[in-house]
Amino acid sequence: MLKVKNLRLQRGGKPVLHGIDLCLRPGQISALVGANGAGKSSTVMAVAGVLPISDGAILVDEQPMHNQRPERLRAAGVAVVPEGHKVLGDLSVLDNLRVAAAALPAAAVAAQIERVLAIFPELHAKLGLAAKSLSGGQKQMVCIAQALVVMPRYLLIDELSLGLSPLIVKRLADVVREVAAQGVGVLLIEQFTSLALDLSTQAYVLERGRLAFSGTSTALLAQPEILHSSYLASGQAAKVQ
Repeated sequence: MLKVKNLRLQRGGKPVLHGIDLCLRPGQISALVGANGAGKSSTVMAVAGVLPISDGAILVDEQPMHNQRPERLRAAGVAVVPEGHKVLGDLSVLDNLRVAAAALPAAAVAAQIERVLAIFPELHAKLGLAAKSLSGGQKQMVCIAQALVVMPRYLLIDELSLGLSPLIVKRLADVVREVAAQGVGVLLIEQFTSLALDLSTQAYVLERGRLAFSGTSTALLAQPEILHSSYLASGQAAKVQ
């Protein structure tokens, strides 16, 4: 189990997270939703070891992992798909996967790359191309494949659907369901609430760095005023998809 307890974080000397509590269970998809600026990406970057926390704890299977380097979190089974379809643009798609798999035993790299290509067969024909030449949807597939190639136990996806067509979003949503069905705990950070709640069983709502809701996705769907209030507090309209 991946646990986040009383997570507090500052950026530029200003507090942006105010005591966040999350729990990610194997085989479960949890959604973290909220308006732009609510603290979703800061939360995932703190859990991934990219941002140092000012207080609280991050536990992976009861082992303290807060303020560890990202590679240490990755070795502990936590993989992240960052926001924005970030690939190594000048490298080929195959080399992107090889770089992501570098921490694996050399004898296992080829087999793990083949495993993720079985998940995304669309990438087979693109392996020799520079990653920067891909479409947004293909880049997102590469990013997810990079995370999956190390066989994580916990997968954090920041903005799965950002800038993508509904057809690609559906394709990626099916992959997320498949990954969770294989026992991986997934934290889905999403601005589009209907997509996130459709995929997840557990939900968290962030509002200005604080948890406004923690419970089942079904319970949140039954209380739309919580989401409405959270988005209005940020001056945004609630996002649906």
